[in-house]
Amino acid sequence: MKIVVLVKYSLDVAEIRVDPATRALRMSGVPQRFGDLDKGAVEAAVRLKETTADVLVEVLCFGPPEARGAAKDLLAMGADSATVVEDPYGGSAEAAIAVRVIEAALRKSAPFDLVLCGFASDDGYSYQTGPRLAERLGLPFVSYASQINLDRGALVADRDLEDGIQTVSAPLPVVVSVAEEAFVPRSVTLLQAMKAQKKPTSVLSLADLGLSTEALEGVGGYRLLAETGTVVSRRQRLLKGGDVTELADQFIDALVDEEVLVLNGGA
Repeated sequence: MKIVVLVKYSLDVAEIRVDPATRALRMSGVPQRFGDLDKGAVEAAVRLKETTADVLVEVLCFGPPEARGAAKDLLAMGADSATVVEDPYGGSAEAAIAVRVIEAALRKSAPFDLVLCGFASDDGYSYQTGPRLAERLGLPFVSYASQINLDRGALVADRDLEDGIQTVSAPLPVVVSVAEEAFVPRSVTLLQAMKAQKKPTSVLSLADLGLSTEALEGVGGYRLLAETGTVVSRRQRLLKGGDVTELADQFIDALVDEEVLVLNGGA
């Protein structure tokens, strides 16, 4: 059985700063990383590998060549190999283009039994990669999976719907997006990290997949015009008092002053 996990090597959004005067995003010097949502999908695949015989886990990334080295961290978690498709768009390709590239890479590495991905990427949050890919491949799609099991050639998954859990079954192969925080990535040991250095990694170009930027020009449905950040100003008030009761009274008065809290009989 072969499981392919889709991951994205993208900017660490926690490190992006906003110019308070122009609201421009300060992107210079922002490091790139595999996000927690991607690592959660890898964790889900590795857990299946640990409970199912003869499972291979391949990590697939559409990103910069540097992702090949960073993928060693995912291999240390238990994945068996990693493939990076070089991204000529510098991470700015919209979902429709990225899905076409991922589709071509999956068809090249076929056959596979299960495709796992995060429900969104840590930077884009378009929520489109999983469902678009399933449509392109003609496969069933299961979203927001919080529990995944394999049973006699079929996938059985619990879907986290916030106000309830829905259990579904789908024949393999199938595309699955995992719910946020459902699969907490494991910590790796030094020995696992060292062994990961020997696991196979490869880099493919668009040409290797029979694609080109020219051929993909008409795929996208929109173009990015501008990016601006939001500057949030926070109220800061220091409370001073002799005991907890006095501090609580001051806190309530502050909430009333800011019209966050309305007391009986008026503000």
